[in-house]
Amino acid sequence: MSAMIAKAEVGSSAPKPARGSGIHLGNVDHGVRPQDDFYSYVNGKWLQDTQIPADKSEASSFSRLDDSEQHQLRALVEDAARHVAASADANRRKIGDLFGGFMDEAQLQKQALQPLGAEFARINGLRHKSDIPALLAHYNEIGVQSPYRTSVGQDARDSTQHVVGIDQGGLRLPDRDYYLQNDAKLVQIRGQYRQHVEHMLTLGGSAFAAADAQAILQLETRIAQAQWSKVENRDPVKTYNKVELAKLASLTPSYAWQSYLKAADLDGKIDHVIVSQPSYLSAFNKILDETALAVWQAYFRWQLLAAFSPYLSQPFVDENFAFYGTALSGVPLNRPRWKRGIALVNRCIGEGLGQLYVAQYFPPESKLRMLVLVDNLLATYKTSIDELDWMGAPTKQEAQAKLARLVTKIGYPNKWRDYAGLKIVRGELVGNVMRAAVFDYQYNINKLGKPIDHDEWQMAPQTINAYYDPQMNEIVFPAAILQPPFFDPHADDAVNYGSIGAVIGHEISHGFDDQGSQFDAQGNLRDWFTKEDHDRFAAKAAALAAQYRAYEPVPGYHVNGELTLGENIADNSGLAVAYKAYRLSLGQQAAPLIDGLTGDQRFYIGWAQAWQAKVRENTEILRVKADPHSPPRFRAHGTVVNQPAFYAAFDVKPGDKMYLPPEKRVIIW
Repeated sequence: MSAMIAKAEVGSSAPKPARGSGIHLGNVDHGVRPQDDFYSYVNGKWLQDTQIPADKSEASSFSRLDDSEQHQLRALVEDAARHVAASADANRRKIGDLFGGFMDEAQLQKQALQPLGAEFARINGLRHKSDIPALLAHYNEIGVQSPYRTSVGQDARDSTQHVVGIDQGGLRLPDRDYYLQNDAKLVQIRGQYRQHVEHMLTLGGSAFAAADAQAILQLETRIAQAQWSKVENRDPVKTYNKVELAKLASLTPSYAWQSYLKAADLDGKIDHVIVSQPSYLSAFNKILDETALAVWQAYFRWQLLAAFSPYLSQPFVDENFAFYGTALSGVPLNRPRWKRGIALVNRCIGEGLGQLYVAQYFPPESKLRMLVLVDNLLATYKTSIDELDWMGAPTKQEAQAKLARLVTKIGYPNKWRDYAGLKIVRGELVGNVMRAAVFDYQYNINKLGKPIDHDEWQMAPQTINAYYDPQMNEIVFPAAILQPPFFDPHADDAVNYGSIGAVIGHEISHGFDDQGSQFDAQGNLRDWFTKEDHDRFAAKAAALAAQYRAYEPVPGYHVNGELTLGENIADNSGLAVAYKAYRLSLGQQAAPLIDGLTGDQRFYIGWAQAWQAKVRENTEILRVKADPHSPPRFRAHGTVVNQPAFYAAFDVKPGDKMYLPPEKRVIIW
C-alpha cells in the first residue's frame, strides 16, 4: 500500500491464531495521503462510489448496519403477524397485531380522521384556560408535544430515589435556533414549516388554517425565546432545581398545578418536583396568560395532528413526510411502509421484539469476546487514572472508586419487560399508539416510592447504539451494535479495539467528562474534583471546544464546540484508552502485519472506517443545531490529530495537513 508506512513491532511470544484484518481495502483511496486527509484516505473510494438512498438522510456504517437488521426484524414481525391466532406467546401476538394493523392501509383510508374524533372534541370543549392543565397532563400521557413535559427518573442528588422532573417543551422544529436565527436556510425552513402547519390543519378540517398556522408559529416562537439553549441544558447543576409543590405558584402564579397533578395521576404521590428550567416555566405562565384561548386550541389541534399523522390515512402521512422528511432533512422519499411498521413496534413493544431478536441473532460468543474487551478497557482506565497529569491525588482516589463501581451491561437485560398490561387491537392503530404511550407513562409513574431497578435498560437490544448512565454509573451495549464495522468476531483485535474498543472507552469516559464528572460513584450529583483539578480540566475542555468550533461541515455552519464537548471528550478519551488497551492485549507478542498494515495502522483505520458517512446537507445542518455529537468526518479527524501514536503509525510530520503541533494537541487520557 503505497501511502502506508509499515513499521516492525517488537515481540517474542508465539503469534495468535490468524484472523482477517477487518479493513475494507476496497474503500481506500490511494490518491490521498493519510498524512493529509486520513478520513478520505480510509473511506475515499466509498465516498466517491456511494449514493445516499432516496429514503435516507445519510449513507453510513450505521445505516448499513440498520439495513441488515431491518430485514432480520422484518422476518420476525411478519412471522408474528401471520401466526397471531396460533401463537401462544402473548408478546408475539401483540407484535403481530400492531404490525399487521399498521400495514392495513385500506382500513386506515376508511377511518380517515375518525380515530382522533374524541381528541378533537376534547380540544373544542375547552371553555377556559383553567382547563388547559388537565389537557396537558393528558398529552403527556398519550405522547403529544406540549409546552412542558413531566417524567420520572432518579433524583440527581439521591440516586436511590425516584423523582418527577419538569422540562421545557412544545416546539415542533428541532431547536429554538430554527425559530430565532435569520440565516437564509433557517428562514426558508420556517416558511416551509408555516405552510406545513397550514396544510395539516386544512387536512384536519380547519376553515381558518392559514391564520391559525401564522398564530401557531408566533406562539412557538415566543416559547422558543423563553427556552434555555441546548448548551445551558447540559449543566446538571443549573438544571437541578428542587421545588416543593406548594411553591410552584411562585414560578407560575396563575397556573392550576393541582388540576394538572390530579389529571396526571400524581396527586398525593409527590411533594416536590425537579424543575429543569425555572425561568422558562415562569415565561410559559406569562405566555399562557397573554395568548388567546382560540390560539391555544389551534396549537393543540396542530400538536395532535403532528403526533399521529404517521398513523392516519395517506394524505396525512404524505404531508408529514413532505416537511419532516424532505424540507427539514432533505430526504426525497419516505421509507417503505414495512420499515415504518418495524419502527412502530420498536417504539411500542421494544423489549418484546428484542427478546425475539436476541434469541435468533445474538450468538453467546459475541458477548464473551466483548467482556474481554471491556475488562481490558477497565484495566487500562485504572492504570491511566494514576498517570493523569491534570488530576491530583484526592480526585484520583474518587475516580478510582467510581471506576470500581462501574456496571457493564452487554447484549440484553437480565429480565425482560412485562407487556401484559398493554392492550393491542389489530384494527385500532391510533388507539394502539395511544395505549402504548399511556402504558409507558404509567409504567414510569408506578416507580414512584419504589426502589431503583438496576436491571432496567433504557435501550432495546436491537438498538444500534450504546450509552453511559451517570446516575446508575453503568455502560450499556445493546446486541445490535456488536456487529461489523463496530465489532467483527472474525477480525484481528486491532480493528476491534479501534472501533468497538473505542466505543467502549467512549462510554466509560462519559463518567469523567464535563458532565459525568459531576456525578460520584453512587450516581449522585456531587462535586468530587478539587478546584485545581477543575481548573486544569476546564482548560483542556476549552481547548478541545475551540478545536471543534473550527470545523465547518456545511459552509456557514460550524460545529458547536460547547454543545458537542462531552461527546468530543469521550471520543478523544475513548480512542486514547482503547489504543492503550490494544497494546496491553498484545502482551509480549508482536502484532501481526496483515494486508501490509501494522497493528497500530489497523487500529486507527478501524476507528475511521467506523464513522464512514455521507449526509444530506439539510440533515447536517439539523445535527449541527441539535445533535451533541460532531459530524462523522470530524469524529474521526478531531480525535486522531490529538493522539501521539497516530503520528508514529502514519509518519505524520510538520507540513502534513493532519499535523498538529504537540503543544496544541488536547490529551485528556
